[in-house]
Parts: sequence; C-alpha cells; structure tokens
Amino acid sequence: MKSNKAVVKVMPPKGEESLAPLVKEMLVQLGEDPDREGLVRTPTRVGQALRFLTSGYKADIRKIVNGALYEVKYDEMVVVKDIEFFSMCEHHMLPFYGKIHVAYLPKNKVVGLSKIPRIVDAFARRLQIQERLTQQVAQTIQEIIDPVGVGVICEARHFCMMMRGVEKQHSGAMTSAMLGAFRTRKDTRDEFLSLVNKSNGTGW
Repeated sequence: MKSNKAVVKVMPPKGEESLAPLVKEMLVQLGEDPDREGLVRTPTRVGQALRFLTSGYKADIRKIVNGALYEVKYDEMVVVKDIEFFSMCEHHMLPFYGKIHVAYLPKNKVVGLSKIPRIVDAFARRLQIQERLTQQVAQTIQEIIDPVGVGVICEARHFCMMMRGVEKQHSGAMTSAMLGAFRTRKDTRDEFLSLVNKSNGTGW
C-alpha cells in the first residue's frame, strides 16, 4: 500500500551548501586520491575550516557592539594594541597574520574595549588584502563611535610572500589608516606611534 506520508527533505540554508565535494574534486585535480585513508575526511574538514575562516561575511557589526557605547567625559586617547588577527589573502587564498593597533580620541562616548578586537575579527575573517582590512577597521570605529579621530596600524606577514613568489621568510608589511585628528594633528599621530612602538616583549 502506497504511503501518503509527506517526505520532508532537509536542505541546507541558501549559501550553506557543503564545500566538501569541491574540495574533493580539487584533490583529484592536484593528483591525489581523496579516498585514501589520510584524506577521506579532509574535504569535510577543509570545508568547515573555510566556513570559519570566512565567517566575517556574516558578521553584523551592530550585534557585535550590542549597545556597548557609553557616554563619558573623556578626551584622552584610547588605545587597544597588539590585537592578533588571522586572515586569508584574496589573491592566493593563503594566510596572512599579525597584529592591529587601534586608537581613537573620544568626543562624548566610548565603546567597550572587548568590542574592538571583535570588530577586527569581523573583517579579518574574510578574503582580504591588508590595506582594505586596515581601512575597514578604521572606518567602522569612526562610524560607530563618532570620535574626534581614529588611528589604525596593521603589521602582518604574508604566506604568499613566504611560501611562494619571492619566498622571503622575514619580510613583513605595515599599513595605516588615520582619520580625523590622527590625520590632521601631527602631535596626536606621533603620540599614537610612540605608544605602539614601545617594546611589548613579544619580539615582533
């Protein structure tokens, strides 16, 4: 007797299709056997890793900040330095990593300090270039807090330089974005640079 029970097929959310078949095909194209013991679960692992490493595309800055803005009479520089980040170069999809230093001069409100590293992660966890990442962090801080000025410095090392191409193991790149007072006032900019350049014992 034919059943009238409806068949419910659970489909992944739009845009969340598994990347595993694509990774498996890539392994074949590279000359590997995706069915050998060491690679059987690799397509799934790589797909999950890529979802995590690009999770910044889904980040909602408003939810990240979550109302953590506070009215305060404070007109000295706020600095959060040595924010570690890991990202992926959009040209070769190889990692680049480093530290970002963020400073701002409040006008009449400040943001919870833990929110700044979260904002960095929101933009780092995308296919990126270092210059854009630096600018996006600065512009977002400017839009959220509306301070007198924002300064961002990014120091990074790129695997696309270290593992391929010029193969320079110890080369690093520095980028900066200076908005408002950090661009127009040399003393403000110099104070920020001085604070960032103080030895932190990390050996960077």
